[in-house]
Amino acid sequence: MNSRIEQIIEEIEEFVESCRYQPLSTTKIVVNKEELEELLRELRLKTPDEIKRYQKIISNKDAILADAQAKADSMIAEAKAQTQEMVSQHEVMQQAYAQANETINAANRQAQSILDSATQDANNIRLSAIAYTDEMLANLSDIMSNTLNDAGEKYNTFINSLQSCYDVVKKNRNELAPQTAQVAAMTSTSELAEDDSMTDEDEE
Repeated sequence: MNSRIEQIIEEIEEFVESCRYQPLSTTKIVVNKEELEELLRELRLKTPDEIKRYQKIISNKDAILADAQAKADSMIAEAKAQTQEMVSQHEVMQQAYAQANETINAANRQAQSILDSATQDANNIRLSAIAYTDEMLANLSDIMSNTLNDAGEKYNTFINSLQSCYDVVKKNRNELAPQTAQVAAMTSTSELAEDDSMTDEDEE
Protein backbone atom coordinates (compact mmCIF):
# COMPACT_ATOMS: atom_id res chain seq x y z
CA MET A 1 0.00 0.00 0.00
CA ASN A 2 1.35 3.43 -0.91
CA SER A 3 1.95 5.87 1.94
CA ARG A 4 0.00 9.12 2.10
CA ILE A 5 3.18 11.03 1.18
CA GLU A 6 3.52 8.97 -2.02
CA GLN A 7 -0.14 9.68 -2.80
CA ILE A 8 0.35 13.42 -2.23
CA ILE A 9 3.44 13.45 -4.46
CA GLU A 10 1.43 11.66 -7.17
CA GLU A 11 -1.36 14.23 -6.75
CA ILE A 12 1.15 17.06 -7.11
CA GLU A 13 2.56 15.43 -10.26
CA GLU A 14 -0.97 14.99 -11.67
CA PHE A 15 -1.79 18.59 -10.71
CA VAL A 16 1.31 19.90 -12.50
CA GLU A 17 0.46 17.76 -15.57
CA SER A 18 -3.08 19.17 -15.61
CA CYS A 19 -1.96 22.81 -15.53
CA ARG A 20 -2.12 24.68 -18.83
CA TYR A 21 0.97 26.21 -20.40
CA GLN A 22 1.58 29.94 -20.39
CA PRO A 23 0.95 31.62 -23.75
CA LEU A 24 3.84 31.14 -26.21
CA SER A 25 5.64 28.72 -23.83
CA THR A 26 6.10 24.95 -23.80
CA THR A 27 7.85 24.78 -20.42
CA LYS A 28 6.16 27.31 -18.13
CA ILE A 29 2.70 26.60 -16.74
CA VAL A 30 -0.03 28.55 -14.98
CA VAL A 31 -0.40 27.17 -11.43
CA ASN A 32 -3.32 27.54 -9.04
CA LYS A 33 -1.37 28.82 -6.04
CA GLU A 34 -3.96 27.91 -3.38
CA GLU A 35 -4.39 24.35 -4.63
CA LEU A 36 -0.62 23.75 -4.80
CA GLU A 37 -0.08 25.32 -1.36
CA GLU A 38 -2.78 23.03 0.09
CA LEU A 39 -1.00 19.93 -1.29
CA LEU A 40 2.36 21.15 0.01
CA ARG A 41 0.82 21.98 3.41
CA GLU A 42 -0.57 18.44 3.73
CA LEU A 43 2.77 17.00 2.57
CA ARG A 44 4.58 19.04 5.23
CA LEU A 45 2.18 17.76 7.91
CA LYS A 46 2.42 14.11 6.83
CA THR A 47 6.23 13.97 6.49
CA PRO A 48 6.97 13.70 10.28
CA ASP A 49 4.40 10.86 10.63
CA GLU A 50 6.00 8.92 7.77
CA ILE A 51 9.48 9.38 9.21
CA LYS A 52 8.22 8.16 12.62
CA ARG A 53 6.73 5.10 10.93
CA TYR A 54 10.04 4.19 9.38
CA GLN A 55 11.86 4.90 12.61
CA LYS A 56 9.51 2.39 14.23
CA ILE A 57 10.44 -0.15 11.57
CA ILE A 58 14.11 0.50 12.32
CA SER A 59 13.47 0.07 16.05
CA ASN A 60 12.08 -3.41 15.33
CA LYS A 61 15.70 -4.46 14.76
CA ASP A 62 16.14 -4.70 18.55
CA ALA A 63 13.00 -6.82 18.86
CA ILE A 64 14.19 -9.17 16.10
CA LEU A 65 17.61 -9.55 17.73
CA ALA A 66 16.05 -10.08 21.18
CA ASP A 67 13.75 -12.77 19.81
CA ALA A 68 16.67 -14.50 18.10
CA GLN A 69 18.74 -14.30 21.28
CA ALA A 70 15.86 -15.78 23.30
CA LYS A 71 15.57 -18.70 20.87
CA ALA A 72 19.31 -19.27 20.98
CA ASP A 73 19.36 -19.18 24.82
CA SER A 74 16.43 -21.61 24.93
CA MET A 75 18.17 -24.05 22.61
CA ILE A 76 21.43 -23.86 24.60
CA ALA A 77 19.55 -24.37 27.89
CA GLU A 78 17.77 -27.36 26.44
CA ALA A 79 21.06 -28.79 25.21
CA LYS A 80 22.63 -28.34 28.65
CA ALA A 81 19.63 -30.00 30.29
CA GLN A 82 19.96 -32.96 27.98
CA THR A 83 23.68 -33.10 28.76
CA GLN A 84 23.00 -33.17 32.52
CA GLU A 85 20.47 -35.95 32.07
CA MET A 86 22.82 -38.07 30.00
CA VAL A 87 25.81 -37.47 32.28
CA SER A 88 23.79 -38.71 35.27
CA GLN A 89 23.70 -42.17 33.73
CA HIS A 90 27.06 -43.76 34.58
CA GLU A 91 26.92 -46.57 32.04
CA VAL A 92 26.60 -44.18 29.09
CA MET A 93 28.88 -41.47 30.47
CA GLN A 94 31.28 -41.31 27.53
CA GLN A 95 28.53 -41.43 24.95
CA ALA A 96 26.63 -38.79 26.85
CA TYR A 97 29.61 -36.43 26.81
CA ALA A 98 30.09 -36.90 23.09
CA GLN A 99 26.43 -36.43 22.30
CA ALA A 100 26.20 -33.49 24.67
CA ASN A 101 29.13 -31.73 23.05
CA GLU A 102 27.70 -32.33 19.61
CA THR A 103 24.28 -31.10 20.71
CA ILE A 104 25.77 -27.95 22.26
CA ASN A 105 27.92 -27.29 19.19
CA ALA A 106 24.94 -27.76 16.88
CA ALA A 107 22.83 -25.49 19.09
CA ASN A 108 25.55 -22.83 19.08
CA ARG A 109 25.90 -23.02 15.31
CA GLN A 110 22.14 -22.77 14.80
CA ALA A 111 21.86 -19.94 17.32
CA GLN A 112 24.66 -18.03 15.60
CA SER A 113 22.98 -18.61 12.24
CA ILE A 114 19.70 -17.25 13.61
CA LEU A 115 21.47 -14.20 15.06
CA ASP A 116 23.36 -13.53 11.81
CA SER A 117 20.19 -13.83 9.74
CA ALA A 118 18.20 -11.62 12.12
CA THR A 119 20.97 -9.00 12.14
CA GLN A 120 21.10 -8.96 8.34
CA ASP A 121 17.31 -8.68 8.06
CA ALA A 122 17.21 -5.85 10.59
CA ASN A 123 20.02 -3.98 8.81
CA ASN A 124 18.29 -4.43 5.44
CA ILE A 125 15.04 -3.04 6.88
CA ARG A 126 16.94 -0.09 8.37
CA LEU A 127 18.81 0.71 5.15
CA SER A 128 15.64 0.41 3.07
CA ALA A 129 13.74 2.71 5.42
CA ILE A 130 16.55 5.29 5.37
CA ALA A 131 16.83 5.14 1.55
CA TYR A 132 13.06 5.47 1.13
CA THR A 133 12.88 8.42 3.54
CA ASP A 134 15.77 10.13 1.76
CA GLU A 135 14.05 9.60 -1.61
CA MET A 136 10.83 11.16 -0.30
CA LEU A 137 12.72 14.14 1.09
CA ALA A 138 14.59 14.53 -2.21
CA ASN A 139 11.28 14.57 -4.12
CA LEU A 140 9.89 17.12 -1.67
CA SER A 141 13.04 19.24 -2.07
CA ASP A 142 12.70 19.17 -5.88
CA ILE A 143 9.04 20.21 -5.71
CA MET A 144 9.79 23.08 -3.32
CA SER A 145 12.79 24.20 -5.39
CA ASN A 146 10.72 24.26 -8.60
CA THR A 147 7.94 26.14 -6.82
CA LEU A 148 10.38 28.74 -5.46
CA ASN A 149 12.00 29.19 -8.89
CA ASP A 150 8.61 29.65 -10.56
CA ALA A 151 7.52 32.16 -7.91
CA GLY A 152 10.81 34.05 -8.33
CA GLU A 153 10.34 34.29 -12.09
CA LYS A 154 6.80 35.60 -11.67
CA TYR A 155 7.99 38.16 -9.11
CA ASN A 156 10.79 39.37 -11.40
CA THR A 157 8.35 39.64 -14.32
CA PHE A 158 5.99 41.74 -12.17
CA ILE A 159 8.83 44.05 -11.00
CA ASN A 160 10.08 44.51 -14.58
CA SER A 161 6.55 45.32 -15.79
CA LEU A 162 6.04 47.82 -12.94
CA GLN A 163 9.42 49.45 -13.67
CA SER A 164 8.51 49.74 -17.35
CA CYS A 165 5.22 51.48 -16.50
CA TYR A 166 7.02 53.80 -14.11
CA ASP A 167 9.58 54.70 -16.79
CA VAL A 168 6.79 55.50 -19.28
CA VAL A 169 4.98 57.75 -16.76
CA LYS A 170 8.22 59.53 -15.86
CA LYS A 171 9.09 60.05 -19.53
CA ASN A 172 5.62 61.46 -20.27
CA ARG A 173 5.90 63.91 -17.37
CA ASN A 174 9.31 65.03 -18.57
CA GLU A 175 7.88 65.63 -22.05
CA LEU A 176 5.02 67.68 -20.57
CA ALA A 177 7.29 69.67 -18.25
CA PRO A 178 7.86 72.65 -20.64
CA GLN A 179 4.15 72.94 -21.39
CA THR A 180 3.28 72.57 -17.71
CA ALA A 181 5.68 75.40 -16.85
CA GLN A 182 4.12 77.57 -19.57
CA VAL A 183 0.61 76.92 -18.27
CA ALA A 184 1.75 77.76 -14.73
CA ALA A 185 3.32 81.02 -15.93
CA MET A 186 0.16 81.99 -17.84
CA THR A 187 -1.98 81.20 -14.80
CA SER A 188 0.23 83.33 -12.59
CA THR A 189 0.07 86.28 -15.07
CA SER A 190 -3.70 86.01 -15.29
CA GLU A 191 -4.06 86.04 -11.49
CA LEU A 192 -1.85 89.15 -11.25
CA ALA A 193 -3.95 90.93 -13.89
CA GLU A 194 -7.16 90.13 -11.98
CA ASP A 195 -5.64 91.43 -8.77
CA ASP A 196 -4.66 94.74 -10.50
CA SER A 197 -8.14 95.10 -11.94
CA MET A 198 -9.77 94.60 -8.54
CA THR A 199 -7.37 97.17 -7.02
CA ASP A 200 -8.33 99.83 -9.67
CA GLU A 201 -12.04 99.25 -9.03
CA ASP A 202 -11.54 99.63 -5.29
CA GLU A 203 -9.71 102.96 -5.77
CA GLU A 204 -12.61 104.35 -7.89
